[in-house]
Amino acid sequence: MQYNNEHITSPYFLIEEAAFKKNLEVLQTVQKEAGVSIILALKAFATWRMFPVVGQYLSGATASSLNEARLIYEEMGKKAHTYAVAYLPDDFEALLQYSSHLTFNSVHQYRKYQAQVKSFPEKISCGIRVNPEYSEVTTDLYNPAAKGSRLGVTEVAFADGLPEDIEGLHFHTLCESTSYELEKTLAVFEQKFGQWLPQLKWVNMGGGHLITRKDYNVAHLIEVLKNFKMRYPNLDIILEPGSAIAWQTGTLVSTILDIVENRGVQTAIVDVSFTAHMPDTLEMPYRPKITGATDAVEGKPTYRIGGVSCLAGDYMAEYSFDTPLKVGQELIFEDMIHYTMVKTTMFNGVKHPSICLKKEDGTIELLRAFVYEDFRSRLG
Repeated sequence: MQYNNEHITSPYFLIEEAAFKKNLEVLQTVQKEAGVSIILALKAFATWRMFPVVGQYLSGATASSLNEARLIYEEMGKKAHTYAVAYLPDDFEALLQYSSHLTFNSVHQYRKYQAQVKSFPEKISCGIRVNPEYSEVTTDLYNPAAKGSRLGVTEVAFADGLPEDIEGLHFHTLCESTSYELEKTLAVFEQKFGQWLPQLKWVNMGGGHLITRKDYNVAHLIEVLKNFKMRYPNLDIILEPGSAIAWQTGTLVSTILDIVENRGVQTAIVDVSFTAHMPDTLEMPYRPKITGATDAVEGKPTYRIGGVSCLAGDYMAEYSFDTPLKVGQELIFEDMIHYTMVKTTMFNGVKHPSICLKKEDGTIELLRAFVYEDFRSRLG
């Protein structure tokens, strides 16, 4: 590989521009054929250097905070569709400058800020997040409709009707889900909230639509969305997938620093950390793929992969390889661009992976390298 910046050393995230654009092309096709708006969810991918590319294909982006909304406005040149579980009073006035849509998590939150929104000189469309109390997500940590969820209101919140000036409803109950799960969710959503839809201007169907996964039925999604629009021609439909935009668009490149053995268990220590750089692997949890590795196979060279932090649980259980691993060898963690990058921390002060872009011509550009001052400035 060629580098058009200073030489890049491990560890680093490597975004592949060609794969990224391929995903955007799929999403753009859905937008056009279904007549909907698809927007980037920054909670899954917020590498702003890629925003100009995103803006060429998608309708905008969604924010969950003032910082995200400002980033969208300044780096993508668009106003955000903003939703927060609760808005910070000191941030709200500034947030209005960067938002075209504001979704409130409760009627109480809407009432609190209603007059402030109405007095803002530019039109901002307001909505309420609703909870259909239906989801097929099996991991509670990622299930917005789990029993007692704090996310969104149930239909009883509208017993006396919709609050005045509410123009949209937002639901989000999916996580890396299929079009068939969306279809079933819509049936429940319409059953519980359908009476209000004819008087609204938009419905935001949230994220969790893994449209760019190879086995996702894109044609069925388009059919589901078209049918919904036929039932409610007054509504603009918005989807805000996160993972789908950066799905399988890059890797986390690491290097083996040491190989240690303890009572027959060999651990390859790498220069990245699961808890600091790949937290979902421990939280979800899920087992990341490593190029050239398989699950443990008896008789093959087999190793735990250990992170470089001091956390005892900073490791992944055994992987097998065709040949023994060596100190100094690269290990490549696959599909590490969505969610992983935005959730990284600087725990232990371990070296933070750089962010790189592999361009369509094969050259690699260093977008960001992290230095001591980045660590120091976070804590004082």
